[in-house]
Amino acid sequence: MSTLKIGLFGCGCVGGGLYEVLNQTRQLPAVIHKIVVKDPSKKRQVPSSLISFHKEEILDDPAIDIVVELINDSDAAYHIVCDALKKGKHVVSANKKLIAEHLDELILLAKSNGVSFLYEGAVGGSIPVIRNLEEYYNNDTLSSIEGIINGTTNFILTKGNEGIGYAEALAEAQLKGFAEADPTLDVDGFDAKFKLVLLLKHAFGLTTTPDEVFNTGIRHIKQQDIAFAREKGYRIKLIGHGHKLPSGVAGFVAPQFIKNQHPAYFVDNEFNAIIVQAAFADKQLFIGKGAGSFPTASAVLSDISAIQYQYQYEYRKSDTPTNKLTPDFHLHAYIGSASLDDVHSVPMDVTDSVFSSKEYSYKTGQISFQQLRKTDWLEQKQLSLILLPQGIVS
Repeated sequence: MSTLKIGLFGCGCVGGGLYEVLNQTRQLPAVIHKIVVKDPSKKRQVPSSLISFHKEEILDDPAIDIVVELINDSDAAYHIVCDALKKGKHVVSANKKLIAEHLDELILLAKSNGVSFLYEGAVGGSIPVIRNLEEYYNNDTLSSIEGIINGTTNFILTKGNEGIGYAEALAEAQLKGFAEADPTLDVDGFDAKFKLVLLLKHAFGLTTTPDEVFNTGIRHIKQQDIAFAREKGYRIKLIGHGHKLPSGVAGFVAPQFIKNQHPAYFVDNEFNAIIVQAAFADKQLFIGKGAGSFPTASAVLSDISAIQYQYQYEYRKSDTPTNKLTPDFHLHAYIGSASLDDVHSVPMDVTDSVFSSKEYSYKTGQISFQQLRKTDWLEQKQLSLILLPQGIVS
């Protein structure tokens, strides 16, 4: 088998990890032929002979078989990926924002040019969830897929359970390389939403866009909310949800209290956990590191290995396009704030309990998803929204 030549865009955390992992792997006949980067002043642990600052040196090189895209700029990445596919090169990407925003377009582009477009590293870090959804569950009817799909927020929430404040936990996550300098995409649930869009496609054949999927994050969770969780024996996790309902698929991202019977209860730090509920295989749990250089690089390496056998995603469930996102369901929820008036500003269909003190107030009950979406939770800093363990009203 001939050696695959790789053109790599980006040599940061994951790109640098890929270079190291590939050099330690003897089973895969592949080498990095050229690396295109943006910043000439940055020091890198790779030979300078591999470095270039011009994308054409990869895109126009007929010797390069695979383009691996691992840059932060999703707009620039879009043009790189499109150009590579049009030039008949296989593409591997871990850019969940790019893929979620342009998935069907990129699928069509890859198919029309007879090449593979793979992105296992875009969801769940080291967890091989997309490949399993494509192959193991391709003939099994799924009723739900949910879980922790952002390592940064899980790390911060783990530290919160240990009594460490949000700002300090975030700073530690940034120091360890789990969080960006601007953590917005992680802590406000956008990163998890991009990943959920991809999971919904492979689990249910559902085509949607990030703008159509509701997300809120962990930025406004208060110490009182964590104390409530501790009192009840709960833990707070940011959960991406995909549930098959009679009216369609409920897809959203939100923090949730979970009990110790929940498969993700003991999944801490930067680890991810994805729970698949299938008709025949029943419930299965995938756990792995969802952040960090080597975990994501391992998933990218797996995609490169698959390409040597001409592997492509088949999207079999997309052949039954009856699935759609539905807003027609209710959720069990907790809403907290220092002000009882703020708590009551969000109406519930059923209120189960109300608590009020001088320092903090909250209420629990059932709220329609359509009503929940009327509040801009990312902007309402005084309000905490956390789903109760029951989740969707059955």
